[in-house]
Amino acid sequence: MESNNKIKFTLIVGTVILTVLTIFSFFVGRYPLTLSGIISGDSRQWQVFVTLRASRGIVGCIGGFVLGVAGFVFQTVFRNPLASPDIIGVSSGASAGAAFGILFLSGSMAVTASAFAGALGSVVLALMLASLTAGQDGRGIVLAGIAVHSLAQTTLIFLKLLADPEKQLASIEYWIMGSLNGISLYTIKGNVILCILCISALFLLYRQIMMLSLHDDEGRMLGVHTQHLRLLILLIATLATSGIISMTGLISFISLLAPHGARLIIKNNRLSTMFLSGIIGGCLLTLGDILARSVASTELPVSIFTSLVGAPFLIYLCVRRNRES
Repeated sequence: MESNNKIKFTLIVGTVILTVLTIFSFFVGRYPLTLSGIISGDSRQWQVFVTLRASRGIVGCIGGFVLGVAGFVFQTVFRNPLASPDIIGVSSGASAGAAFGILFLSGSMAVTASAFAGALGSVVLALMLASLTAGQDGRGIVLAGIAVHSLAQTTLIFLKLLADPEKQLASIEYWIMGSLNGISLYTIKGNVILCILCISALFLLYRQIMMLSLHDDEGRMLGVHTQHLRLLILLIATLATSGIISMTGLISFISLLAPHGARLIIKNNRLSTMFLSGIIGGCLLTLGDILARSVASTELPVSIFTSLVGAPFLIYLCVRRNRES
């Protein structure tokens, strides 16, 4: 009972911190906003808030939550502490799709749609290959993901060679580094709705996700079609991830960091850990975005700050595991 109360308290504190960071992010940037100015209806401040700050705050909160939950799902399903959506090619597919959009399409919305199509296409291709060659414990999915990742990376290199070095190539590289800059409230509605639906489905499928953390033979003894269930859950998780990556570019380490942080705090692998993974992911992405637009005169990629936290944390986990073993 005491343990459950501690878990509830942790989740409440985490939710409050994420809410505070999200609200604070509304007021950080080159153009100063004040609460009194927004409430009073100052036209310039209201326009900046609606078109720029609100969208970034929403995507930072929801996007980080999605990446954290997706990381938890992948690590649980694959029983691998280093698993993430990248393992089946979602990031490389999104990069190739974004590069195609930058080269041959016009407008940020078109680039976002192209990145989403590239990510989803890579995932579908990886899952199709896995359905033909899948071995036990999802190893076929990992191998298919490696093949699709290599194909997408080759496509990306070819598109870079076609790009104008002074304009298009720089845009491709900046997109790959990841940023919440340029996100508009008028262009994120479809992606946000998709992510909310997918994350809701994952929470509803929580028991099935935990069942996949067991050996496949145990699942089959319970009458569960583990391969079909694994493909369905991975497709939902990567669909949500694709919706975020297509808007923000590649955000490193959040899908790896958030689940580990949640397990260190709660010390289990239950539904509460899955929810806390999302909260930590939201805090990391929101805080990274706040730093990206405040520590320098020009806006920096968010992945710089997530990597500065992520790399030392992974080293700590490796040292900690070696000491425990």
